[in-house]
Amino acid sequence: MAYLYMNLSLERKKNLEDKMFKSSKFLLFRKWDISEIEIIDPGLKDVISLKPVIMPLTFGRSALRRFNKINVNITERLINKLMHFGKKYAKNTGRMGGKKTRVINTIKTSYDIIYLKTKKNPVEVLVRAVENSAPNEDTTRIVYGGTVYHVSVDISPVRRVDLALKFITNAIKEATFSNPKPIEEHLAEQLILACNNDPNAPSIKKKRELERIAQASR
Repeated sequence: MAYLYMNLSLERKKNLEDKMFKSSKFLLFRKWDISEIEIIDPGLKDVISLKPVIMPLTFGRSALRRFNKINVNITERLINKLMHFGKKYAKNTGRMGGKKTRVINTIKTSYDIIYLKTKKNPVEVLVRAVENSAPNEDTTRIVYGGTVYHVSVDISPVRRVDLALKFITNAIKEATFSNPKPIEEHLAEQLILACNNDPNAPSIKKKRELERIAQASR
């Protein structure tokens, strides 16, 4: 078979490779199809990446260029945020710091739990959770004439996704501390609540609190 392939012309080789690429689908963890997931929020369409991958692992290539993280699959961005499980002043320490393989296995299990509970694609549940947890307004400090003012400002789409992932992962961190319940179940529950825009979800509470403070500072 390999001998026949080597003897093919370049044009026939290219046509054969194109057919093989079109017929094959890259399933996340060889299980979840993310090619048909749509992003509803128009402001986040360009910053939530649903690039088809089998294993969400880019070995830190996104850190080499500014704003390159918008091209990283949203599942890998969640994994990277979950690895920050240490203290606030040293977030890369602690029981999850740097252990990416462990976090990937955690995400795999939580995706299975989400599918068993909702019968939905777990990546779509994650996207909806990020959309619902992303705040639109924040406050910034302005010094004018020796007086400090807090002024409401709009948030860029990149920061909206960063804050949404931060709210979700911080809620999981607080819920799993000194709790015998597995982190996989906590992660699945938090994503399902945020996907349904449940007001009891910690990430939704944090988003509304941030927007309420910004609204009072207009």
